[in-house]
Amino acid sequence: MADNKDNSDGDEIDLFRAEMRDAKPLQHDRLLHTKPKPKARVLEHAQSSERSNSSPFSDMFAPETVGNEEYLEYRGPGIQHRVFSKLRSGKMHIEAELDLHGLTLAMAEPTLSGFLEQCQQQQIRCVRVIHGKGWSSKDNKPVLKTKLNFWLRESEIVLAFCSAIVADGGTGAVYILLKRIYDQQDVPV
Repeated sequence: MADNKDNSDGDEIDLFRAEMRDAKPLQHDRLLHTKPKPKARVLEHAQSSERSNSSPFSDMFAPETVGNEEYLEYRGPGIQHRVFSKLRSGKMHIEAELDLHGLTLAMAEPTLSGFLEQCQQQQIRCVRVIHGKGWSSKDNKPVLKTKLNFWLRESEIVLAFCSAIVADGGTGAVYILLKRIYDQQDVPV
């Protein structure tokens, strides 16, 4: 009976190898989060000199500072209550995450915009961005959290966002629901 089990394991391995023979490894320049949750993809974004200097986020005015422990929430038009409720309760599958801890605003903005664009291109629907609470910044003000709250609200890619549940970072992280890309026939790609 042990021989039969060993033989079936070999068949499964052969089947797996046959299915994976055309797979190509992903290219990574920089890992942004080293401890992904199980079944979560971690995407990286390398800042490129080819990227234009124009920013998808506006710096025309300074947004009102949010509190370190303040809950962030935004629901764009057309987002169903059930979908937003699932996002708020942390029950949507997080497919990628980005950790902005320790980045300056100048570094965080292009990193965030590139990450969101990359996620949308890869048809990733729900992500988590860790921004921290700002306790170690000047005057203990959450500079990055405040800007992130503003940037996400003005992004055309973002449908909704809210602070994460405590287990996923609480008010130091946000879940973001991204818009799907459609092709010419208005069918999700």
